[in-house]
Amino acid sequence: MGLFEFKELTKEYRRGGRAFNAVNSVSLSVEPGDFISIIGRSGSGKTTLLNMGAGLLHPTGGSVLFEGHDIHRLNDKELSFLRNEKIGYVPQGQSLLSNFTVFDNVRIPWFLFKREGDVEGRAFILLEKVGISHLAASYPRELSGGEMRRAAIARSLINQPRVLIADEPTGDLDVQTTAEIMRLFSSIAEEGTAVLIVTHELDTLNYGDKTYSMDAGNLSPHAA
Repeated sequence: MGLFEFKELTKEYRRGGRAFNAVNSVSLSVEPGDFISIIGRSGSGKTTLLNMGAGLLHPTGGSVLFEGHDIHRLNDKELSFLRNEKIGYVPQGQSLLSNFTVFDNVRIPWFLFKREGDVEGRAFILLEKVGISHLAASYPRELSGGEMRRAAIARSLINQPRVLIADEPTGDLDVQTTAEIMRLFSSIAEEGTAVLIVTHELDTLNYGDKTYSMDAGNLSPHAA
């Protein structure tokens, strides 16, 4: 049994009166420390798959298992706690809150549920890890795209999740910054957190240990 599993996961939509599967019976097993990349063109179903995995979108069929439990059978409060505690999520684009400093953005998930510990110390450690501790007092409008992405990654790790999910994390970054972000994901996986990303950029194939291709909702091992 994997840490995080998709079992025959399906999402059906209707277009022009006809049904189609944006995700078509996808199965995938993720273990601690895995670094898995899913590549595919826009519209191939990658984001839909991740959103079901993160519990943000309910599947039409199949299941998402976390530590053996179907997350879509949880009630809203239980699912929110699971996402907050165990699943880090980095969405597409800019996701920081503009009226909060980088430091406060990183700390936000900590306060969504009652917990104890040194959140300030952990936030600074994470900002150092992602290379932007000098920007702790800055606001999102003062950051570059790569710096904002690093802050979002730090925020996703504040509660020490077991799985980190990232949707197109390098889609708007230059080649050098892309390489830096991908190396950061590699180091996170080496420390034991499973990393699952989706991307359309072939340059990312040099990173991670497992790569899959997604096309028209179907997932298959990527052929080198």
